[in-house]
Amino acid sequence: MEWWLVLLILFGGLIVLLASGLPVAFCFLLINLIGVAWFWGGEAGLRQLILSIDMSVTTFVLLPVPLFVLMGELLFHSGMGLRAVDVLDKWMGRLPGRLAVLAIGSGTLFSTMSGSSMATTAMLGTILVPEMEKRGYKKSMSIGPVMGGGGLAMIIPPSALGVLLASLARISVGKLLISGIIPGLVLACIYAAYVIIRCWLQPSIAPSYEVMLTPLAKKVILTVRYVLPLGLLIFLVIGVMFMGLATPSEAAALGGLGSIFLAAVYGGLSWEILRKSILSTMRITIMMFTILTGATAFSQILAFSGASQGLLEAITSFHIAPIALVIMMQVIVLILGCFMEQASMLMITLPIYMPIVNFLGFDPVWFGILLLINMEVGMTTPPFGLSLFVMKGVAPPDTTMADIYRAVFPFILFHLLAMALIMVFPILALWLPSKM
Repeated sequence: MEWWLVLLILFGGLIVLLASGLPVAFCFLLINLIGVAWFWGGEAGLRQLILSIDMSVTTFVLLPVPLFVLMGELLFHSGMGLRAVDVLDKWMGRLPGRLAVLAIGSGTLFSTMSGSSMATTAMLGTILVPEMEKRGYKKSMSIGPVMGGGGLAMIIPPSALGVLLASLARISVGKLLISGIIPGLVLACIYAAYVIIRCWLQPSIAPSYEVMLTPLAKKVILTVRYVLPLGLLIFLVIGVMFMGLATPSEAAALGGLGSIFLAAVYGGLSWEILRKSILSTMRITIMMFTILTGATAFSQILAFSGASQGLLEAITSFHIAPIALVIMMQVIVLILGCFMEQASMLMITLPIYMPIVNFLGFDPVWFGILLLINMEVGMTTPPFGLSLFVMKGVAPPDTTMADIYRAVFPFILFHLLAMALIMVFPILALWLPSKM
């Protein structure tokens, strides 16, 4: 059978099942059973499918995923994040749009300690959005910056999705995670500049209010007490990886222990908080790993059938600039992001994309960070962006989905701008990994 017909049947069947509302993991399982019966042959194929499922999750490289998620959950449930936000707020003074800038600054700080953008968005939304709206902030300036700042957790390490992406793409987990630091900080600076300039030009969207002045000595003391200790987590995760003192898995374990230690020191650790954090971590991890098992087998079936090789040969036969091909791949991911969950998109696209990237000679770490930023865009694009629903759950009751769509739109454009900058200046993503 022709490779394109195999690809059409397998992908077409998968899209139909996804459109039916069946959970993603079961969609992959059903398609895999069809592929196994078709290409691998009966009982022997089923045994191979079971082996594939087992091997896809019993790999050491995936160990950081639950540990990174646990760090973010503990940060959220223990209240450590709330104390740090209060301290950062005292440093903002009378800056235009100060609470919106605070959301971006807090999101950047928490992104270095949380592997989940949904957890960071939920925490910032719960703390800051009601306060901003009480101060007269328009929804575009209360909701948008919170979602922008929260989304940085997917790009700045530790990133659970980054670990998953590196595992599937067979690239260095440590280098991919470290490559997200500079792009994440660039995005944070772009966000802050946008907020300050827009609030200066349109004061009505973020009215100024009287701020109680805090003595410098008190601000320094509070910073040392509640913010600097969080630097311990940053060092335990990012610092030890960058210095080569620990692997990503070891760094994740150190970060998990550090978050438990800090929660206990600040009196935010109890059996109930620990139970909530662990249960939430288990739910997120099981969801990701269940999808991973089905998608890994799916990519193996594609390779065995010859569909992946046929598509690679067809694409590389076109006489277009390699960078144009990369842009086309990113556009496809942007479209998928409107309808699919991030892990699912990775499973579908990576088995096809990575052979093309390697054939064209692009750095896989550079392509990986582009894809990671694109995944974050998918978290905020309607109608099915997961961060949109998280924000709807924590926003004031009068907030509509249309309000959220409008508020997040400028930040989607900034993500696309960051992707363009990395394409033009690859050093933004590759300089830090080269120093490891």
